[in-house]
Amino acid sequence: MKFVTFLVAVVAFAGHAVAQHSHGSMKGPNGGPMQDVAGVHAELLVSGKVLTINLLDEDNKPVSAKGFSGTLLVVSGGSRETVPLAVSGVSSLKGEAKNAVPAGANVSLVLKSVAGKSGQAKF
Repeated sequence: MKFVTFLVAVVAFAGHAVAQHSHGSMKGPNGGPMQDVAGVHAELLVSGKVLTINLLDEDNKPVSAKGFSGTLLVVSGGSRETVPLAVSGVSSLKGEAKNAVPAGANVSLVLKSVAGKSGQAKF
């Protein structure tokens, strides 16, 4: 019985991993790192304390952010902060950290689309 549970878990996670492929070092149209998540391209831009996720389609054209929601986890050294995102403009989600985000910080995105798709990406 344990083997069957393990096998089901492996297949479920493998399918999820294949569905979201990474662009690796691919840059978005605004110069930020970009990952596939929840059926869209997500480009991360950081300016001081402000974190922006631009939503793009496969042709790197803006996608409406209406109905999307998400959070970012910013980790730097021993510091961890969860930053909620809100729709800002037509195709962006924005959030503000308590302090400026240092270069080299690890940022993880959890995103949910208007269609109910959800996923995670690391920048």
